[in-house]
Order: sequence, then structure tokens, then C-alpha cells
Amino acid sequence: MPKFDTTRSVAHSAANMFALVADVEQYPEFLPLCEALTVRQRKQKEGKTLLIADMTVGYKAIRETFTSQVLLQPDELVIDVKYIDGPFRYLDNRWLFETTGTGGCDVKFYIDYEFKSRMLGVLMGSMFDRAFHMFSAAFEKRADAIYGRPG
Repeated sequence: MPKFDTTRSVAHSAANMFALVADVEQYPEFLPLCEALTVRQRKQKEGKTLLIADMTVGYKAIRETFTSQVLLQPDELVIDVKYIDGPFRYLDNRWLFETTGTGGCDVKFYIDYEFKSRMLGVLMGSMFDRAFHMFSAAFEKRADAIYGRPG
């Protein structure tokens, strides 16, 4: 059951980083391994947005698509992702954005998952681990490109 948990301090505001991560349709433009992302459904209620999205990830000859429920909570600066369908036994993912005293924020990223297939887990597992390390850097680089490089 692989898990990845990290906190990255960035020079951008929590609101800007939340908006960047919440803009899931843009992931294929900058996120490692993400080949496609389609939002099937979008519902808004009480200041929160619920998305149902299909994400296709690929590495070499392997391509997998999975469906997730994404709950965007802008007032709390939290994004919760729940797995619906695809190659995983389960997937639980959370983003939390906390303002720091420097005008920037701490981006907390947590993911816990397990592939249904042991073979796929072996093939994709180490690559996913490396990808999660690259994700935080990819989001920070994207923030610099969109919001300007701080300092």
C-alpha cells in the first residue's frame, strides 16, 4: 500500500495555489505522466464544487485511465479526491493549502493507493513514486508561469 505525504513551501498565495490545483483540465499541459483529463460532471453547492473526472496516465507502453470524484472546497482551501473506477483497489488523495507569514503558503499533498493487479503495481509503482516527487515541483513551476516568479 504505497503512500506519499509531503509539504512544500511556495512563494505563491494559498488561494492561487488552490486555484491552480483545482484547474484539473489543465493537468495534461504540465503534469508528468498525465496524458489526458476529462471532466464528466460538475456540480456546485454551498460554495463547493464536485467533479467527476477521468484521468489517463501513461508511462512508456502502459496507459491507464481512472475515474475520480474531486471535491473542491475553496473556503477551507482543501481538495479531496476519492477513487471511483479504474486500475486501483483504492486511491485516497488530499491537498491542503496553508497560508504562511511570508505571503506564500505550504502545500500539503497526501496520497494513499493500491493497484488491483500486483503486476501493474510492480510495473507502475516505482514510476508513480518518482512522479509524486515531480508533481509538487511541476505545480510550483506552473504557478511561476501563471502568477509570475516571486522575488
